Amino acid sequence: MSSADSVPAADNDVAAIDALGGICRRMRAELARVIIGQDETIERLLICIFARGHGLLVGVPGLAKTLLVHSLADAMSLQFSRVQFTPDLMPSDITGTDILQETDQPGRRRFEYVKGPIFANIVLADEINRAPPKTQSALLEAMQEHRVTAGGHVYALPSPFFVLATQNPVEQEGTYPLPEAQLDRFMFLIQVEYPTLAEERRIARETTGGAPGAVGKTISGEQLAYFQDLVRRVPVPDHIYDFVVELVRRSRPGSESAPEWLKSLVTWGAGPRAVQYLILGAKARAALQGSYLARMEDVEALAEPVLVHRILTSFHAESEGITSRGIIKRLLEEMRDEG
Repeated sequence: MSSADSVPAADNDVAAIDALGGICRRMRAELARVIIGQDETIERLLICIFARGHGLLVGVPGLAKTLLVHSLADAMSLQFSRVQFTPDLMPSDITGTDILQETDQPGRRRFEYVKGPIFANIVLADEINRAPPKTQSALLEAMQEHRVTAGGHVYALPSPFFVLATQNPVEQEGTYPLPEAQLDRFMFLIQVEYPTLAEERRIARETTGGAPGAVGKTISGEQLAYFQDLVRRVPVPDHIYDFVVELVRRSRPGSESAPEWLKSLVTWGAGPRAVQYLILGAKARAALQGSYLARMEDVEALAEPVLVHRILTSFHAESEGITSRGIIKRLLEEMRDEG
């Protein structure tokens, strides 16, 4: 189904999920023309977008994070905007500001609102931890409310609207780490890894010659909105709901469900938003893979990106070299063994 095709009938969700699977396969093929490897990162970004979530990509420089997000916007026929976060960036540099302009009447002026780069469908917030907290808050408020308030007026952001932020884990000097409450607004924390040996050889051969081809458009904004609604209609078995709620509750050291070994390792566990995003993520992953209902494998595949930035480890855990990823893995293993 190309961007010119109409969306499937609303009463035929099975056919729509089949169509969505075909679109995602074509989208991956288009992205593969400019992005080598990063299959897991691409999958998680697609899940974020079809579940109407925001994503935080963490990785060292040079892993094509910016190129990937830009190419994804091109493949979806969406307006793309990139903001390079720096310590001197002001909130109005992102949201926009009122400018005094001349009018048609001589001697009379009026303020006109000039929209900032946040007024796009996909906003890439590059190195978000380099901006001061006030600027971070302006972006994160827009993520939550999907609107901007300036000069007493409220301006709605375009729909669809996604923020895909990047963070460099190497250079921490002169940065402003996102507080846990603000990290919680990101559906996924996506760890962007180094390429494999075979992928790096391909990078050496294929990116040092001629310019890569343009990414073809595979889906329209209307189709994207339809499939986002479709994802929410994907059924979830009761045992999946029970598993997700129990998993999140076990991550909280003050909960009766928390295992004894976790209580000294975790300062703060995941909140209800983790339950919502894990269910939505499982629905989106299932639909993208052509499944007509959410499965346990979808939950287990997405537990880490949903929970890793929502579990705050204690000093004791850090001194023992225990990370939130290790805690999530152990929780999953215990619940799997319990059947």
